[in-house]
Amino acid sequence: MSKLFLISKEEAFHICDKSQYRESTLWEKVKLTFRYLWCRTTRLYVNRNNKLTKAIKTSNLECLNASERQLLDSQLKKQLKNQV
Repeated sequence: MSKLFLISKEEAFHICDKSQYRESTLWEKVKLTFRYLWCRTTRLYVNRNNKLTKAIKTSNLECLNASERQLLDSQLKKQLKNQV
């Protein structure tokens, strides 16, 4: 196989992460695909990353807004002060 397609495991993981956010180029995807075909570790990482992405997209998480977060933080600090 040509050195043109050979990438390290770490680079493959980085490209996989970039692909998750649609930031990878076509050439990076091609190199990742070749690495994916022969490297078991890369396949496991890509599959786990895809499952995680799917789980996050399908979850119905509701995050706290900034004021709620500050209120919660101040209450936590007050409780910690009272315990000491």
